[in-house]
Amino acid sequence: MRLFILGLGYSARHFVRRHGGSFSHVAGTVRAPAQRNDFGRLEVHPFSGSRPSQETVQQVRDADVLLVSIPPGSAGDPAITAFGDALQERRRKVVYLSTIGVYGDHGGAWVDEGTPPQAVLDRTRMRVAAEQAWTDAAILRLAGIYGPGRNALVTLRAGTARRIVKPGQVFNRIHVDDIASAIMAAIRYPNGGTWNVCDDEPAPPQDVIAYAAKLMSVAPPPEEAFATAEMSAMARSFYASSARVSNAKLKRELSVSLAYPTYRHGLDALWRAGEGR
Repeated sequence: MRLFILGLGYSARHFVRRHGGSFSHVAGTVRAPAQRNDFGRLEVHPFSGSRPSQETVQQVRDADVLLVSIPPGSAGDPAITAFGDALQERRRKVVYLSTIGVYGDHGGAWVDEGTPPQAVLDRTRMRVAAEQAWTDAAILRLAGIYGPGRNALVTLRAGTARRIVKPGQVFNRIHVDDIASAIMAAIRYPNGGTWNVCDDEPAPPQDVIAYAAKLMSVAPPPEEAFATAEMSAMARSFYASSARVSNAKLKRELSVSLAYPTYRHGLDALWRAGEGR
């Protein structure tokens, strides 16, 4: 079974490290040719969103499984635009990595896959359109991703962690190990569908920083009111929606058992592994 990955981002690379041995051939794309040296023996092809090489097109044609983690743009999904003909030549398993951001703001209420998307930000509206374009695919809506090298312990140690407090704000998160498990489960599932890939416990972001600080036996950064905190437009936009996202369908249909059901489980394991030291 041949796997081709469109966009070797953090989650996709971690999936290859954990499950790459399940495939007879694994290759993927990066935006910049210079990045080829960062992936060891993994076969890497350049793809910046337009005009792929014939070699890259052939890789898509030959793939039995296509994992798509390239974000959409204003012109739509670049993978569909660039590889449309090759994608239509035969059926294959497609797993598309999306985001729980498509649900928009629900004031902290619970949502699930039956909740209609109500994205208001441009980037999440583009995500909804991309999901709809990938017909018959397995759509995995990912929560806030963390894992090795990318977590609150690391930002605390670097001195960049902040505790921004917006009353009523909650987020879901997901450890990259659990994303890898969800991708493999979606590949094995006989049909397409949509599943939320998130933890069991949506929580205020400042609580995660405080817990990480407790593990490290350091004082957490001071709380900052969201209304007056200096933040970039992009950073502020992540607080535009608040929802508690259910993962019940992921567990029921894909039989995924989370290794890290809460941020505490995840941070505990990362701390034991030496993160933040």
